[in-house]
Amino acid sequence: MTDGLRNLQGNAACALGAIAAGCRFYAGYPITPSSEIAEWMAAELPRVEGVFIQMEDEIASMAAVVGASLGGMKAMTATSGPGFSLKQENLGYAIMVEAPCVVVDVMRGGPSTGMPTRPSQGDLMQARWGTHGDHPIVVLAPHTVAEIYTETIRAFALAERLRLPVVLLYDETLGHLVETVATEPPPPEAVVERRWAEVPREAYRPYAAGEDLIPAMARPGDGYRAHTTGLTHDERGFPTQEPAQVAALLDRLLGKLDRHRPLIERVETVEAADADVLIVAVGITARAARAAVRELRRTGVKAGLFRPVTLWPFPEGRFRRQAESARAILVPEMNAGQLVLEIERLAPDGVRVRGLPRYDGEPVAPDAIVAAARELVG
Repeated sequence: MTDGLRNLQGNAACALGAIAAGCRFYAGYPITPSSEIAEWMAAELPRVEGVFIQMEDEIASMAAVVGASLGGMKAMTATSGPGFSLKQENLGYAIMVEAPCVVVDVMRGGPSTGMPTRPSQGDLMQARWGTHGDHPIVVLAPHTVAEIYTETIRAFALAERLRLPVVLLYDETLGHLVETVATEPPPPEAVVERRWAEVPREAYRPYAAGEDLIPAMARPGDGYRAHTTGLTHDERGFPTQEPAQVAALLDRLLGKLDRHRPLIERVETVEAADADVLIVAVGITARAARAAVRELRRTGVKAGLFRPVTLWPFPEGRFRRQAESARAILVPEMNAGQLVLEIERLAPDGVRVRGLPRYDGEPVAPDAIVAAARELVG
């Protein structure tokens, strides 16, 4: 460690980012390739008077995180593909009761137990649609160890500000990659505390929200009554199937994301302004795409990179504007073709979209992206 710089594995950077963001509760279950996050949290949380619990399984881990969050703590869990599948029911519960928390998924090859030690990007759509029903979710996709640190901090900020779970999604390669990272404490504005109820106790309604669509939470011990249920509920928190109240609840839950898109969305572009072929990629694949853009530009092909750091909700407006001048769009990803479906939906008419899938446990290489891009633009 020199002048605030540390050589850190991606999973270690995630744990340290969580601590820096104020996380004081972690519940999880060991699973490759995310286990180092739990190991680091087990070591670091006691130093800041936090709580680490190894639960009996992933379902219980997610339940414990929801309980800790409703109890007033910043809470997190981490897992990999099979465990992420097990968390989905309680993730839906967290969405319905608006429990702010962070869920980390370090992706590995699947389906089933698949390839525990090999990278994949097979959980992109599960992260968006994994739990049942229409639901809001924010998913962040870092592409460096340093960005894992900063996006973990941002994940907690968004969770606390918006009162919803935030998923941090990256693959085994990034989780086990070691890079030099600056781990200075984040600036005060980057560490967000949730809004607590301040109205008279008799006037408090736990799911009543104002213009920002985000209800204030009842701080444990302040004497507010809050009824909590995973059933559709009214502003008091009591179950209802009355159509107008159900619609109002879901409109508000889904509307939180649209209302706060400027806060949520983050995008990086590289040489994209005049790109004939626009490459859309996330995570470790975006690093290969960045190298491919350099090589393509060097040989006269106008290539650019569009990298959604916020994967869900997808930054549709930013992408459409960026894609307007492109002749073709290439989507390399470590799965059979998931992100490409979103790009096909959003691409301007007349712009050719091609996927570049790989799902054998190896990352997409820059030379494969270069060859596919050259073929696209002739």
